[in-house]
Amino acid sequence: MLNRIVLLALMLAVTFGAATHARADEAAAWAALRAGGHVALMRHTDAPGGTGDPPGFKLEDCATQRNLSERGRAEAAAIGARLKTEGIAFEKILSSPWCRCMDTARLLDMGSVEPASTFGNVVVLHDQTEALTDGARALIAAWQRTGTLLVVTHGANIRALTGISPATGEIVVVDESIEAIGRIRRRP
Repeated sequence: MLNRIVLLALMLAVTFGAATHARADEAAAWAALRAGGHVALMRHTDAPGGTGDPPGFKLEDCATQRNLSERGRAEAAAIGARLKTEGIAFEKILSSPWCRCMDTARLLDMGSVEPASTFGNVVVLHDQTEALTDGARALIAAWQRTGTLLVVTHGANIRALTGISPATGEIVVVDESIEAIGRIRRRP
């Protein structure tokens, strides 16, 4: 019986510690976004169908790709509203040219969105992963502005850059050396 109580107490301590760390991590991310000069890497919102795209997809034809669900569209709008409520503005917004990323970026309603091929889907373009990731690193390292850059891309791209696998709609805030400062998780 004593072992169960000790085990339960340890589990609660770990859970509480993880929750406290997550809140501190999120607080650091919000502070960095408000301060400017950072890069926010955001994974597109809900797009059902697994990873990649259907066979024969065409980048220039959204009807052939995995696209945002209605839930994903609502999530993007809600994230944009939350960013605005928190007083966040972006100096520049870049996006993977995939429709689900461009749509997420536009639905945030935070400013004009520019496609950036270096943030293209590394799952689909697996033979170009190194070149795309190197291009993304160079672009982020060159961000020497007072404002914040938002990049809407794919989870695999963010993982290749940071080692973090974000949930849909999650934002990972990094500095110019692509060190993670904090994460902002999408609210359910």
